[in-house]
Amino acid sequence: MAEEKEFKPFIAASEFIPEFSLRAIIMGSIFGIIFGAASVYLGLKVGLTVSASIPIAVLAISVFKKLGNASILESNIVQTIGSAGESVAAGVVFTVPALLFLSGGREYFHYFQIFVLALAGGILGVLFMVPLRRSLIVKEHGNLPYPEGTACADVLIAGEKGGKLAQKVYYGLGIAFLYKLFMSILGMWNSIPQYIFSRKSVLPNATISGEITPELLGVGYIIGPSIGGIMVAGGVLSALVLTPLITMFGDGLTTVFAPETKQLISQMTADDIWGKYIRYIGAGAVTFGGVMTLIKTLPTIVSAFRDSFKDLRKKDTQAQTEKSRTERDMPLIYVVIGSIALIVLMALIPKQYMPTNILSSIMIVVFGFFFVTVSSRIVGLIGSSSNPISGMTIATLMATSLIFVGIGWTGDVYQPIALVVGSIVCIASANAGATSQDLKTGYILGATPIKQQLGLIIGVLVSTVAIGFTLTLLERTIGIGAITKDHPNPLPAPQATLMATVIQGLLSHNLPWGLVMIGMGISAVMELCGVSSLAFAVGAYLPLSSTTPIFVGGLVKWLVDKKNKTKEAESDIGPGALFSSGLIAGGAITGIIVSILIGTTMGVNPDGSKITLADKFDTGIAAKFGDMGDLVSLGFFILLAVILFRFATSKEAKSL
Repeated sequence: MAEEKEFKPFIAASEFIPEFSLRAIIMGSIFGIIFGAASVYLGLKVGLTVSASIPIAVLAISVFKKLGNASILESNIVQTIGSAGESVAAGVVFTVPALLFLSGGREYFHYFQIFVLALAGGILGVLFMVPLRRSLIVKEHGNLPYPEGTACADVLIAGEKGGKLAQKVYYGLGIAFLYKLFMSILGMWNSIPQYIFSRKSVLPNATISGEITPELLGVGYIIGPSIGGIMVAGGVLSALVLTPLITMFGDGLTTVFAPETKQLISQMTADDIWGKYIRYIGAGAVTFGGVMTLIKTLPTIVSAFRDSFKDLRKKDTQAQTEKSRTERDMPLIYVVIGSIALIVLMALIPKQYMPTNILSSIMIVVFGFFFVTVSSRIVGLIGSSSNPISGMTIATLMATSLIFVGIGWTGDVYQPIALVVGSIVCIASANAGATSQDLKTGYILGATPIKQQLGLIIGVLVSTVAIGFTLTLLERTIGIGAITKDHPNPLPAPQATLMATVIQGLLSHNLPWGLVMIGMGISAVMELCGVSSLAFAVGAYLPLSSTTPIFVGGLVKWLVDKKNKTKEAESDIGPGALFSSGLIAGGAITGIIVSILIGTTMGVNPDGSKITLADKFDTGIAAKFGDMGDLVSLGFFILLAVILFRFATSKEAKSL
């Protein structure tokens, strides 16, 4: 308690300055929509998202400097509202697209259903966090650092640097837009240079490829060379080891090899082998990695839940007195009523609109509150980027599925119900982690908690509208998961595909457990070698084309650290990190624009295929390079990497 009394926020509780203003709400909502949509695209592509709080804080400072007379607490409200979009989007893309792969699930993959799931999970994440704020943020201020929240507060306090810092984000966003405009819209060079070994070579069907997009380069820079290297190692195992191995042994088979029922391995392409075999090995690896991550944090989970529950049971005499501005939370009665209302709504929605029932609603409350508590405390120790959301979701799905099996609910009709439970818990846990970081930022700055909590709910409402639209748009135009005639290069959605695999395996008893167990064994080997099995497993599950540019981004980060001779990693407000945030946002947003162009039909070709607006913009220049096309593409990507390196090591960097 001594630490709590000694702590003085940046803005004293006795000061009343502009905070929850209309312009802050509007600006935060705009940033929430932008970064929420970008996170949907990024999550479907590589199965991870990047925290948006610091880039939004930097942009808020920059915009408010132009408008004039803005307070630091207004900028904080902007990043609070805006960051909700990224966290809700992460929970949505990790789970909801699994409906596409479950029996009877596709009929629920529509805007209304996605909106309701995102809204319920996002708001529960905020509401469940309200009674935990005092115990986790205030009383544990000296013990739980909440790294992203503290860093964001540092950015806002150093607001005088905002213009210079924001320049990096704007440059990254603009360069990423121009790069993808020329590559993906005008078609001036190939987006995925690749080389596939012939079936008669020493590595039959082996594939070397890279999706040379700015957003993946930016992700690689932010996560760094260590994680980037581990991820690409998993991709190398799948593309250059397992695929050739299956091809070698499979070419001699005269019968189909399960789980395939029609096609011989000798007739399969590298993509076929990935879809029929590697996908299950990768799913097993990711499942084991997620569970291991959860087990590693089990002591923290137990203590987090025990300490938080103990604090809630204690009667705080100070809470009975009149509270100062910096101690005003949303009234607990609103939290209880809001939570009950959401759960009742989920239970009563007709089954033709949402696959739920009373039991699933009860499980949402139980698992939701437990993992919100766990998530909120874990991010306080290790940060949001290390929060084992996938492991928590897998645990929820396994527990839900086993309960269903125990009461005899093993038919296909129960698969979407199990996913709804997992989806809402996943979204609530992800948003609770981000909410905790925002409340930590507010505590350091001297913000009003109830205004932040209301801002977070607004952020959930606004971003959910955009998230549902973006997800359905990408599924319709580019495709998610499965390769089809209309969608030859779909977004892989690795996390969602994994969730579907877990549910199907437990409820339908038709999972190729041999392949899954092999994947688990690979992750076990990585753990025994002291390597992050989850990062490796995600790399093994994703196409090598996705992990290669991430590795290049990590390599640039390594070179920057060597050049700057820094022993510690560059901070989240360093020029390279901010420029990379711009690359991620610009590349992802342009990717969404491309999907709109692909989805806009302008006519029909003589062979019956559709002519899209994207076809109208395509110059066809990339095709004219012929065999040299891939080398030209690599040249442009190397140029982009050099630009990132130059920004990260510029003279201005030393003064930041």
